[in-house]
Amino acid sequence: MSVIVAAARGWIGTPYVHQASVRGAGCDCLGLLRGVWREVIGQEPEAIPAYSMDWSEPQGEERLWQAGLRHLEHRSRDEARPGDVLLFRMRAGSVAKHVGVQARIGAEASFVHAYSGHGVIESALSAPWARRVVARFGFPVEND
Repeated sequence: MSVIVAAARGWIGTPYVHQASVRGAGCDCLGLLRGVWREVIGQEPEAIPAYSMDWSEPQGEERLWQAGLRHLEHRSRDEARPGDVLLFRMRAGSVAKHVGVQARIGAEASFVHAYSGHGVIESALSAPWARRVVARFGFPVEND
């Protein structure tokens, strides 16, 4: 199993808390990704400023996508690997601002994410989720 997937699955059951990033206590989707980074790589590459639920929407800025390009390895959306970071656009015309970690690939594809009202869960990467994926990244580590 991928070290990234194992770390992400270790967060399952953590409650959803906006802007938090503490395994077992609370996190949002970005907080999950930050926590996995700290567990696998170490210190986070940049400080995360406070953000509201509608952050970057008024400006139309793709802040998560830009951060992914700065700190992660950009991958083809067609080359799914366990441990990949998935970036989702939740509504057409909105900025992409949901992230998750690909856990399984193939017919049983799944991803781990923090979802409002659910906390950190592993969800099937069903057609409704898969069509929202706009970018795929890899952590800058060996991901076996």
